[in-house]
Amino acid sequence: MSSQVVKTTEELVRPILEEKNLELVDIEYVKEGKNWFLRVFIDKEGGIDITECGEVSEQLSEKLDDVDPIQEAYFLEVSSPGVERPIKTVEDFAKSINKNVYVKLFEPINGEKAYEGILVNFSNNVATIEYKVKTRKHQVEIPFEKIAKARLAVTL
Repeated sequence: MSSQVVKTTEELVRPILEEKNLELVDIEYVKEGKNWFLRVFIDKEGGIDITECGEVSEQLSEKLDDVDPIQEAYFLEVSSPGVERPIKTVEDFAKSINKNVYVKLFEPINGEKAYEGILVNFSNNVATIEYKVKTRKHQVEIPFEKIAKARLAVTL
């Protein structure tokens, strides 16, 4: 049910975003407490503003009302993914080279299930991350299919 809502929402929102030169980052349909939330995360080079989120929300809301893919009451939220934006696709990884990333794995590599560091390369579906242990730099190569979750990471 949840995956069908996400799929339908993606089909409805893509033309809206293409018209505005915006990028679809992620869609989630989740229950929190007793409320359902349909969240659509959008972005563009240089960031997105609240006006653009509002316009997409209005247009998407109209299309969702017409198609009516969701039986229960829900809240629609259209927003920026924020500074810790998810990295989901091969294209996202290619765009994230030289940025600080956090990667969680399905299974350990070198005894670790998570790495945070600079994505120094992404080629042949392998992410190379440079990370520090105390003052020493190390690199790990992580095949794309072993990545459970990834996002940009804020450094303080």
